[in-house]
Amino acid sequence: MDVGKPTIAGSLVFDATTQTYLMKGSGYNIWFGRDEFQYAYKKLKGDFILTANFAFTGDGGDPHRKIGWMLRNSLDADAAHCSAVLHGDGLTVLQWRLLKGAFMRDPEDEIFPSKKYYSVLQLERNGRTVTFKAAHSGEPLQLIGSTQMESLNDSLYAGLFICSHDANKVEEAKIWNVRIDQPVPQGYNPDRLGYIGCRLEILDIASGVRKVIRESKGRFEAPNWMPDGKKLLFNEDGSLYTIPIEGGIPEKINTGAVNHLNNDHGISFDGKMLAISHHREGQEGGGSTIYVLPITGGQPRQITERTPSYWHGWSADGKEVAFVGMRDKKYYNIYTISAQGGAEKQLTENKGWHYEGPEYSRDGKYIYYNGSESGTMQIWRMKTDGTSKEQLTFDEYNNWFPHLSPDGKWMVYISFPSDIDPKDHPSYKRVTLRLFSLTGGGSKVVAYLYGGQGTINVPSWSPDSKYISFVSNSQKY
Repeated sequence: MDVGKPTIAGSLVFDATTQTYLMKGSGYNIWFGRDEFQYAYKKLKGDFILTANFAFTGDGGDPHRKIGWMLRNSLDADAAHCSAVLHGDGLTVLQWRLLKGAFMRDPEDEIFPSKKYYSVLQLERNGRTVTFKAAHSGEPLQLIGSTQMESLNDSLYAGLFICSHDANKVEEAKIWNVRIDQPVPQGYNPDRLGYIGCRLEILDIASGVRKVIRESKGRFEAPNWMPDGKKLLFNEDGSLYTIPIEGGIPEKINTGAVNHLNNDHGISFDGKMLAISHHREGQEGGGSTIYVLPITGGQPRQITERTPSYWHGWSADGKEVAFVGMRDKKYYNIYTISAQGGAEKQLTENKGWHYEGPEYSRDGKYIYYNGSESGTMQIWRMKTDGTSKEQLTFDEYNNWFPHLSPDGKWMVYISFPSDIDPKDHPSYKRVTLRLFSLTGGGSKVVAYLYGGQGTINVPSWSPDSKYISFVSNSQKY
């Protein structure tokens, strides 16, 4: 809707295919004691995180034309509000009106310098504190500004806006990857307090566009891409389900009496077999045990006896699997075992560190994994016999679960913030998915999300290496 009665009406169109908004609006300005702009909003209460990609369409226009996120007490033209703003000349700033009818505050009133040309805008409300972060494409979020807004109502309007800064002109913008996330308090325990919901998403690697194909108030996790490229596989409530990549009604896979599955499951490279991890009651460490079965379903065959054992990778020839196990209540290490069962082989020697996420390369030469020898959790690889360990990532983040694209060109992994225990990978955290070139070059961010445990624990590339699937955590608004 239009706020402030601009001379030329604005509009909003939603493309359901790409889940992209096309927004048009005019308006003299969002400044001084009153505003004129086009607004697309929801009524939200409490704390939340708003994240999206923004871009003006078309050249020209006033350098002070504006798009971004806005929190607003009312739809009155002079309402108290706070905005995360991208201007036509690239200026990226936090702006606000403290009280109804008051003049806007200029970012130069604060200690944060103005910054330019960001495309990912994130506005967070935490109590009375409003924080604006932004990122250039492929880079981590950076702090733009933060302010105390004592005048903001607990229940308020939150949404997307556009203003032309010219009463006689209409500007247009494209907005995509729009997400509203509900954060949880520090130390939140979902097993004790319950889940706040999740989304099943598909990311186009080339364009960066994300699509939500399923949402739930409960919890599902860890999508694999099925061999035909037409469905995803995921776990929920101890069972496995498939769902079309367009969305729809999930179909349960028959796993017989093995019905207490966790989020460690995956498909052999030839597309014929499925490995799963099931919790056996009364066993050590929760009893996670690895089984294999045909991908079409059936009664699984147990291949590990000692627990806990968490599956993570199939060998290129399908003859063995790699897993993470804890033995004698000591440390987690990486092991391999024949897909027929038998003796397990230990590949790492844990000395107080932590190892996770082993995944074979398709050429059969390496196992990629995450390890914390360096002090933070980083991505490593080793030969399949456990020799020649090599660190691949070097940064301040805690990086988990490397997954290799079928064409052998890329690796995707999840990065947790530096304040997370390197040995932990909790849910409900501000994380990123990052893409690493296996043919040379560094990493870049391909998704900013609220997630963690269950987001990308298992191989999740599409067969054509163009997409990845993952789970983000939040309540549906």
